[in-house]
Amino acid sequence: MHVIKLYLPLRDNSGHAFEARMFKDVEKELSERFGGVTAHTQAPANGLWREGDTTHADEIVIFEVILKSADRAWWTQYRERLERLFRQKSVMVFLQNIEVL
Repeated sequence: MHVIKLYLPLRDNSGHAFEARMFKDVEKELSERFGGVTAHTQAPANGLWREGDTTHADEIVIFEVILKSADRAWWTQYRERLERLFRQKSVMVFLQNIEVL
């Protein structure tokens, strides 16, 4: 089994908040396609990353989906679509092998 984790920013690079509807749409799409999703939306996480000499900060929402198998091509296309939708250079998507007890 696998878990996919998606990290989406609450604001664009100019600091403008994305509409809550955008996150609900992601949640709905993932739930309908995969039968369930966990959305960590109540207490956004903070992310920091460096680009050259500059440190950037984001408040992020994390979505998790548990899968029996992962279609890497679909997830790559989905990540690219989210990058366009959320106007990001990159959206972090992690695929991890898991063992459910």
